[in-house]
Amino acid sequence: MPLTLHTEKEIIIMLKKSLISFALVAAGLMCSATTFAQSQPEGSEQGATLTQLTQQYPIHWISIEQIAESLHGKAPISVGFDIDDTLLFSSPVFFHGKQKFSPDSNAYLKNTDFWNAASSSGWDRFSLPKASGRALLAMHLQRGDHVYFITGRPMPTSGKEDLTKILQDDFRIPAAQLNPVIFAGTKHNAKVEYMKQHHITMFYGDSDNDITNARLAGAEGIRVLRPLNSTNQPMPKNGRFGERVVINSQF
Repeated sequence: MPLTLHTEKEIIIMLKKSLISFALVAAGLMCSATTFAQSQPEGSEQGATLTQLTQQYPIHWISIEQIAESLHGKAPISVGFDIDDTLLFSSPVFFHGKQKFSPDSNAYLKNTDFWNAASSSGWDRFSLPKASGRALLAMHLQRGDHVYFITGRPMPTSGKEDLTKILQDDFRIPAAQLNPVIFAGTKHNAKVEYMKQHHITMFYGDSDNDITNARLAGAEGIRVLRPLNSTNQPMPKNGRFGERVVINSQF
């Protein structure tokens, strides 16, 4: 095919067309990039870096197996347990009590009628035994330890309670090893005298008061994790006193 010769004018026209085509392509690419950028979700201050995700607090975690190993070969001891949120997830009792006696406040906690109903009317049949509580109790009972239940609930005014029987049923405690629940009441440091009276050397509880009361009584306070959905708020800071904390004990 013979070569086609173009005039200077034709060459200029061809160059202009090429430049226009290039400009249109570039504009299209810029438009696509802008559209893509606009389609991305806006950032926020939420989220966490890998460092934050892997950060651990200096808590002295301990397993039930490690507690058992630390007691291996030792004579039976006296052990104490708090009940609410330690052995039993008893929020159903407190939730129902609040709805019944003071829906808009926590005044029910100072109402004798609530405490009477909670501990003598079968309400704790709706409480859930914690798996960690089962394991801890089974370990101590198998060792032959003397187990005492000390609760911050006041004793029903009738003098009759059903919490002891419910604990026996829920945790399958042999009658020969069952001690009646001690109702220490709500006064400050109420559990100390009962810990001393029964020569308790280890006490399990979920609250700060459980740990401090144990120390005042000369016992070791071991923290059990309070379930996240407990009605007892705010949540305590586990390990704040340097106490040992039972791992996975929120369940």
